[in-house]
Amino acid sequence: MAEAARVLEFPDDYIAGTAAPAGEAYALPGIGPAAIPLPREEALPAPRPEIAIEKAHGVSLFTLFGAVFVAVLMVFIVLAYINYNEVTNEIVRLGAQLDSLTEQKSKLEIEYESVIDMKEVERYARDVLGMSKPDTNQVFVVQTATQDKAEVIDRSGGEANALKGFGTFISSLLEYFRKN
Repeated sequence: MAEAARVLEFPDDYIAGTAAPAGEAYALPGIGPAAIPLPREEALPAPRPEIAIEKAHGVSLFTLFGAVFVAVLMVFIVLAYINYNEVTNEIVRLGAQLDSLTEQKSKLEIEYESVIDMKEVERYARDVLGMSKPDTNQVFVVQTATQDKAEVIDRSGGEANALKGFGTFISSLLEYFRKN
């Protein structure tokens, strides 16, 4: 029982490079320190003679497809950039043409307004066409609270006019759906 109460102390050194600590605490009864075998030194295998073999440097199929994919994308980017530049040049050209046409329209409107002289139009209507100004009893003014639009239909044509209007309506519908 006296041995069981003994405190085990571990020395700082270990048995021949192993992880087992050396000391009397681990010694088996009847076996001394000489009975612990030392680790054997194993002989290293003899080096093999090196044979000169050229190692093949292969390219994986994934790498090849990846490179082709990147190249195709780069070509598409270049083509898109070229197309973008062409469209930009076309926009600039059409913008200049629009400015030129807008200026020409303004000039033509000014020229058109200068040609029309209301006194000359009245003289032509009165002298050449035989027209006269309407009397006050010939003018009817219709006033409404909201803005309305009225269309006067000539009823002298009868059914022929109605069929013509229906045909015009159908043809306009067909033209609308052809455009869209």
